[in-house]
Amino acid sequence: MEATGEQAKEEKKPSIEVTKNGPYIVSNLKNLRNSKGVFLETTPVIALCRCGGSGTKPFCNGTHAKIGFSGEKKEARIPDKIDDYKGEKITIHDNRGICSHIGHCTDNLPTVFKMRLEPWIDPYGDEPEKIGKVIRMCPSGALSYSKDGELHRDYPREPEIFVGYNRPYHVVGYIELKDPDGSKPESKEHYTLCRCGGSGNKPFCDGTHWHINFEDERN
Repeated sequence: MEATGEQAKEEKKPSIEVTKNGPYIVSNLKNLRNSKGVFLETTPVIALCRCGGSGTKPFCNGTHAKIGFSGEKKEARIPDKIDDYKGEKITIHDNRGICSHIGHCTDNLPTVFKMRLEPWIDPYGDEPEKIGKVIRMCPSGALSYSKDGELHRDYPREPEIFVGYNRPYHVVGYIELKDPDGSKPESKEHYTLCRCGGSGNKPFCDGTHWHINFEDERN
């Protein structure tokens, strides 16, 4: 039995296309929520700002063309590689190259995730259940873990883009990322996209929003 036009429309999965030196083109997204808990109106195709300069954030208004925005990665960025921290009952996997430095790990479990220390992760610092709970808070996909022979990296959630307050876009729910330069998130289920325009690892956030004091009071 063939699907009707309406059924086919509902079955289309959301996706994000990274345009060259331009906005994110988001298709088939139903849930776009800002930090104030407001669900913003969406259409089948929307353009989200990634240069940081739009006057209609989070939507693009063409400012990227006026300021000569570049979506290129910087050679000096942190390498994209996974480091494993093996404990007796849990192994923590960390990819510093895609970390958005939101700080959920160091704020919530400093006995395991230690700022300004090397090694900065201690898999013996707390119970595996607590460690796993905090790792599941990681929005970028930089952190994951293995326990009892099973990798915990992707989690079942509805597709949504959350506009962080003066922070990146938090993407969840297996929204496909299409990047002409071939960039792929560590987790296909969740990742963070730069919206301040300054990341050295575009399109992913690398925490630069902190250093350049990126602001978006509206969202």
